[in-house]
Amino acid sequence: MIADIFGPHLSVVKIRGVERYPQTDGFSLDVVSTVPHDFLAARLPVYDLAAHSVAAVEAAADTVREGLGVAPHGAALRPERIAASFSGDKVFRVDGRPVSAFAELSGFFATSDGWVRTHANYPHHRARLLDALGLDKTCDGDRFRRHVETLAAADIEDRAAAAGAIAVRVRTHEDWAASEPGVAAASGELVTVRERADRGRVRVSGTGSAPLDGVRVLDLTRVIAGPVASRALALLGADVLRIDPPQLPEIEWQHRETGQGKRSALLDLRDPLARNRFRELLADADVLLTGYRPGALEALIGEPSAVRPGLVHGRVCAWGRTGPWAGRRGFDSIVQAASGISLIEGDGERPGALPAQVLDHASGYLSAAGVVDALVAGRGDGVGRDVDVALARTAAWLLDRPDRRQSPPSARVPGPDTVVTHGEITTARPALAEYDDYPFPAHAWGADAPRW
Repeated sequence: MIADIFGPHLSVVKIRGVERYPQTDGFSLDVVSTVPHDFLAARLPVYDLAAHSVAAVEAAADTVREGLGVAPHGAALRPERIAASFSGDKVFRVDGRPVSAFAELSGFFATSDGWVRTHANYPHHRARLLDALGLDKTCDGDRFRRHVETLAAADIEDRAAAAGAIAVRVRTHEDWAASEPGVAAASGELVTVRERADRGRVRVSGTGSAPLDGVRVLDLTRVIAGPVASRALALLGADVLRIDPPQLPEIEWQHRETGQGKRSALLDLRDPLARNRFRELLADADVLLTGYRPGALEALIGEPSAVRPGLVHGRVCAWGRTGPWAGRRGFDSIVQAASGISLIEGDGERPGALPAQVLDHASGYLSAAGVVDALVAGRGDGVGRDVDVALARTAAWLLDRPDRRQSPPSARVPGPDTVVTHGEITTARPALAEYDDYPFPAHAWGADAPRW
């Protein structure tokens, strides 16, 4: 069924020591391997970023185990498991059939003076993009392409931003690094943990295999970093309840691919009764994960820490919480295009892309590691903490690595035991190799009641 995408195995990589959050002044993951970079092969050191982010979660989980008096797992990293998990959209199957990750109007399009990259996978994003460019809803890909060729890339980017659509000009890394949003994106820590003034209880009473047992996580994220973070927390034993607005249906295969180990419920936070129910859930949560643009959730429900003092609030966004692009929408592919990654990975004539949505996945694991560390700290002092991760900051770390290759190595694909099938659905096994599978397959979107 999946022989076309799988190949031979690679030897296990051992963690000797892990700096929790890698910084640009040095790469601290000390590994032994037979050239793991042929997984997730690219000009940029993609495997390094992937392995480091997964190792951060492993190390954070062992910190919890030590606090519980349980022996650390000291787990191994398996490059093939990491590569399969980070390429989850490529290995995902429904009845043995692959899925298409991008819609007709999502991708690279030539303009009158360069290139843009668009994202229109969701119907509302497609509608906004067409409206921003003065096109009607019947527009197909060919007509869209011809129209875009008559426009300047910067004009498309500006019009999309004003309309709440998603399109960016494809830049060089030098242009991005010198720009105001690029400078803001590259500043600060890779994972920022900020203490707040509020205090409250912290429930961590787990076991070796489930160190986060007893922790309740309210998940308000989608596509892809946030769901990867909450999936990692569920893998470690947390009770994860995902909440979505019913008026914005999720792409079903996408939800199935990152929804393992979580329950899924619907609440329209614009409705007063639903807001009250959400506040009740929040008051009994330990962790809140959000992927909203800065200030968007607070405008609906107020400050989360006022409802639940001592809360760990994990926040994932595209461009960071400061700078002129802080309020803009964005996805992994869009950040790649704006930051210069797409031109680095291109062929000199057309922009290219990383071999997987690596910025999303790495940011998700880094967010999960930061949340676990904040829970450990909160168990000691009860202080509430915000944990911030941004895709553009993760991209800056990757771009600042010195070991860029002139050409990517020949790609090696993961072996067949890196996936698992439940019924009609085949998904990647966890990137954390100590776990053979997630606690349970993804529930259908919105199938659960909004309760703990």
